[in-house]
Amino acid sequence: MTDTTPARATSGDALRFAFGTLTVLPVRLTRWDRPAARGGMLAAPLAGLAVGAGAAAAGAALLALGSGPLLAAVAAVAVPAVLTRGLHLDGLADVADGLGSGKPADDALRIMKQSDIGPFGVVTLLLVLLAQVAALSGAYAASPLRGALAALTAAVTARCALTLACRPSVPAARPEGLGAAVAGAVPPRGALAAGVAVVAACAAWGALLGPYGPLRTAAAAAVGLIGAELLLRRCVSRFGGVTGDVFGALAETAATAALVTLSLG
Repeated sequence: MTDTTPARATSGDALRFAFGTLTVLPVRLTRWDRPAARGGMLAAPLAGLAVGAGAAAAGAALLALGSGPLLAAVAAVAVPAVLTRGLHLDGLADVADGLGSGKPADDALRIMKQSDIGPFGVVTLLLVLLAQVAALSGAYAASPLRGALAALTAAVTARCALTLACRPSVPAARPEGLGAAVAGAVPPRGALAAGVAVVAACAAWGALLGPYGPLRTAAAAAVGLIGAELLLRRCVSRFGGVTGDVFGALAETAATAALVTLSLG
């Protein structure tokens, strides 16, 4: 009898899955199975690291060219949108429309799948983007380094929220799509380890900001993950599980919560 169990994914398979599904970087996706999904979603924070580095570099480049902190913040917000084809923002708008519709799960999921954006989605997008730009503008006004690390923290936290959402206790809302491909793929210990590693990494680079820097960046990452977790629970309760749109909404929620936390105090 032939063994049809997929082979274990290599680190290369995992990275290709992570970067191939979560960014527009020219990475060829060679495997689309459960082992690759498991490794890829565990590696999602690394994709966030690349996106965050691009955002930080864009903001720093504009500051070096003489722009003000507001324009640098706009650039730092634009880069993640470009590197994800705007899919996370689109997912956030769709989830806002689905949650705001007040309709049964099947109808809400159908609303989320439509190509247009309703009033709930428009308002949510506007407020989230304003919050991100405002928080990053304040960080860049304080110092270029603070702005760069804020962009990095937000991007890594956003992708770690996706890793945590792939634990076995979270079902897929649909039988197809990205949600179904990755739902339940990450073991609980792996998800916990990823969360701890991201908070620790944020604390480590926060040390560049002074004695309270590690506490601020670690707290920002933790708050971002908690905010995403609260939204995840609401979506599972409302829709019956996760979809690709829900993943996008989780990422934007985590990033925004982390940035707002960094702007306080």
